[in-house]
Amino acid sequence: MKFKVGFGYDVHRLEKDYDLIIGGVHIPFEKGLVGHSDADVLIHAIMDALLGAAGLRDIGYHFPDTDPAFKGIDSKVLLQKTMDMIREKGFKPGNIDATVSLQNPKIKDYIPEMQIILSRIIGIPSEDISVKATTTEKLGFIGEGRGVAAQAVVLIYKD
Repeated sequence: MKFKVGFGYDVHRLEKDYDLIIGGVHIPFEKGLVGHSDADVLIHAIMDALLGAAGLRDIGYHFPDTDPAFKGIDSKVLLQKTMDMIREKGFKPGNIDATVSLQNPKIKDYIPEMQIILSRIIGIPSEDISVKATTTEKLGFIGEGRGVAAQAVVLIYKD
């Protein structure tokens, strides 16, 4: 077997009049994430980790924010396209470990739903997808409530 590991990181700013979508789940909040797509910071970090592990560059290379075709697109669609690219190279996903950094809102109650959504798209059991949430103790842009960041590590393999 051939194993490869990838790391992904993404950040988006929070502003009023936008939806807050994390891990494919719409979370009620007075602010949402700003981006060319739906700005799902968790899915974007996972996509970058998958693409990096497979040696396929990054999310901006495949889905540039200058392309009107991706304006407002659901990040779950982009994740499915990413999985298609991973599988075309003969890789299968093993597991994912991700952390979302945000001061508010608290997202712990939404994590099981995120795991189910991600599991369906990625094709691995939800127990092989770890999603954690943390604050930055009110420090920096995240702690001030101006943005959200996510990091992900993935394992992919070929039989």
